[in-house]
Amino acid sequence: MNMLVDGEWRTDAYQTTDESGSFERQESTFRDWIRDEPDARFQPEAGRYHLYVSYACPWAHRTLIVRALNGLEDAISVSVVDPYRDDDGWQFTPEKDGCTSDHVHDADFLRELYVRADPDATCRVTVPVLWDTDEDTIVNNESREIMRMLDTEFDEQATRDVDLYPDRYREEVDRILDEIYDPVNNGVYRAGFATEQEPYDEAIEDLFDALDHWDEVLADQRYLAGDRLTAADVAMFTTLVRFDNVYHTHFMCNVQFVREYENLWPYLRDLYQTGVAGTPNGQVVADTVRMDHIKDHYYTTHPDVNPHRIVARGPDLEFDALHDRDELPGAPPADLES
Repeated sequence: MNMLVDGEWRTDAYQTTDESGSFERQESTFRDWIRDEPDARFQPEAGRYHLYVSYACPWAHRTLIVRALNGLEDAISVSVVDPYRDDDGWQFTPEKDGCTSDHVHDADFLRELYVRADPDATCRVTVPVLWDTDEDTIVNNESREIMRMLDTEFDEQATRDVDLYPDRYREEVDRILDEIYDPVNNGVYRAGFATEQEPYDEAIEDLFDALDHWDEVLADQRYLAGDRLTAADVAMFTTLVRFDNVYHTHFMCNVQFVREYENLWPYLRDLYQTGVAGTPNGQVVADTVRMDHIKDHYYTTHPDVNPHRIVARGPDLEFDALHDRDELPGAPPADLES
């Protein structure tokens, strides 16, 4: 895969798997924090920060959902890259539906922003990216940390009273985020990019053991942490919403469809339909889902997995179908009840 090495773009510098054929994910590079504290270098201010995302990427999608649920659209602007990623990496193609130009610097490629932040950068160029327009640099490109910042540090800028990391749930939310990361969020990639049978089999076993476990948990509670919508649900949602359309086929995660699970499927629909009364369709989360971008990205961007870049046609899932999850204890935050 492609990456920056000492600020230069290389197309032969990063291997996605180790010697055993197991997928290895590189750690994020920029790890500063926005804090609502007087002496903080990066302080929450409306209009100061910009988010670079792809609708296709589950990690970037997380941050879009948190931004939307908290009503930070006016406070934090967004640029959207093209879902198709070739040897030049993520690029801006405003002529394509759902894509935009780089609203901050009018760059052609996302890698230009990485080099602008660090001329000697040696790293993969990934989304999401949280950019500080005051200091003209990247604050952070780790999705879990960006989620946390958008939810906890922008209370004065948020237009909705939504807390996805409430005090009495924090230990549990962190535990769940850790627990679902490797087998589920990263597990689909471990399966899809494995180049040997043994690591693929291990990834598949971990993935479906985890999905079976959470299906059982959700039989008696509405959300992963109990009766409260949290960041853990956002992290699970962005994997599940892609599963039947992409991961099941493209990444060979074909033991079972999510829509065949008794509880995960209505849970997924419940999250998809989470919304706010008075919004155009009452579904804030649904508005962040672009299945066309998701399918175009996965089926056309990994020639090692799909050399002919043929985009699978189905399935056409009814994410808007009724569910009975509201019969379980708990509800979305009051500002998210449509």
